[in-house]
Amino acid sequence: MSLNPIKTLKDFNCPPHIIEHSRAVSIKALDMASNFNDKNGSSLDRFQIETGAMLHDIGRTRTHTIKHAFVGAEILRNLNFPEEIVNIIIKHIGAGIPPKEAEILGLPPGDYMPYTLEEKIVAHADNLVNGTVEVDLEFVIEKWKKMFGENHPAIFRLKKLHNELIL
Repeated sequence: MSLNPIKTLKDFNCPPHIIEHSRAVSIKALDMASNFNDKNGSSLDRFQIETGAMLHDIGRTRTHTIKHAFVGAEILRNLNFPEEIVNIIIKHIGAGIPPKEAEILGLPPGDYMPYTLEEKIVAHADNLVNGTVEVDLEFVIEKWKKMFGENHPAIFRLKKLHNELIL
């Protein structure tokens, strides 16, 4: 296991645009963590957040489907990354995917919902970065409405996650 996420991404021939996106997500996630710590006095694991954000899309070296999170988690598990990092990767899609929706989407059985603050922060930082550009919640909601439909449950989960993390 390399403790250098950039080296890990390059070892898997990760395209430069994904590395740049991951850097932007990492910056956003660390910013969110700082704000959260400042307001709540919570102790977050910044290493987990930074590493998870940098590696969240490593599965895109193998697939660009929704399964990239599962594939990325398997890559990192095989590299003996800590399970906390693996969990960030597998749960970073959208605002999480509950087991029944995961089954409908063809994902392996499991709960893909983020539960720890580190998992939630990385997932939502990814939502709020489009390519390398930070976007607001309304941008994401409109994008998801076009992709999933006006009243898709993912949109309600997105708003709930946003309200939980953006204090």
